[in-house]
Amino acid sequence: MITDQELTLLRRAIIADIPRLKIIRSSVVENVLGDASRVLDAHYEWFVVNPGIFLWKEQSEIVAFSAADPRDGSIWALFVLPEFESRGIGSALLEASCNVLKAAGLSRAWLTTDPGTRAERFYRNAGWEVVGTKNDELLLERIF
Repeated sequence: MITDQELTLLRRAIIADIPRLKIIRSSVVENVLGDASRVLDAHYEWFVVNPGIFLWKEQSEIVAFSAADPRDGSIWALFVLPEFESRGIGSALLEASCNVLKAAGLSRAWLTTDPGTRAERFYRNAGWEVVGTKNDELLLERIF
């Protein structure tokens, strides 16, 4: 019998989760990674070992993840499998990542996303504000 805890779970990732995280990262329809070689296993490993990658499991399957970088206050990743979007998973993961930054003593978080996307609307609805552009993407910020 599957318990409620096994149905839905927010937890920190471990190194063995990285292959699944890469599948989720490559499944998105917006913010598609043009050159997958730019994000190395070493990047994922750093986030797993240091501040932590948070992931969401449903029915014992990882369906989403997020990571924040306390070195610069950025949200490094927030990706949800398309079939699991609009369920509040992204909001829960974003909060977990922001908590990493708060715990590191930071008073603001930032991220970039393409303009005119669902991601932009998601962040704006979550209280993030556009403060400029960076590399042809919108630069959004949230003050804690």
